[in-house]
Amino acid sequence: MGSDSETERSAAKEKKKLNSLMPIAKPLAGKKLCKRTFKLVRRAAESKCLRRGVKEVVKSIRRNQKGLCVIAGNISPIDVITHLPILCEENNIPYIYVPTKEDLANAGATKRPTCCVLVTTKPAKGELDTEVKEKLQSDYDQVVSEIVEITSSMY
Repeated sequence: MGSDSETERSAAKEKKKLNSLMPIAKPLAGKKLCKRTFKLVRRAAESKCLRRGVKEVVKSIRRNQKGLCVIAGNISPIDVITHLPILCEENNIPYIYVPTKEDLANAGATKRPTCCVLVTTKPAKGELDTEVKEKLQSDYDQVVSEIVEITSSMY
């Protein structure tokens, strides 16, 4: 009965998300890749392998930490993160844009909207269990391979 209005509302939400994207948000993750990326970010947050925010991400990249950079596509002003893709390319770090900073924050287990995160496979302190490490590594490899495939088709 109310399913028509619900689908219309969800379609309107999706359209609003895409309208608020900044023009440099390329490569943008599709629905499937977005889900996988958020799952990876969630798993990395649980195992303390996540750097949140522009300052922390830039500091980690400059210290030669490798990982996957996930950037929100609806940041305003755009100048806050325009240097990140260039920095990632110089250091051979794959990066992907996701539609909203709120979704990125939810996946990263924070309440505050997050501009970007860096997913690493090594925790900040200590060691991971082998089972957790294997799951994180397999998710990481899967997402990175899809991102590399998308970026290679762009150029």
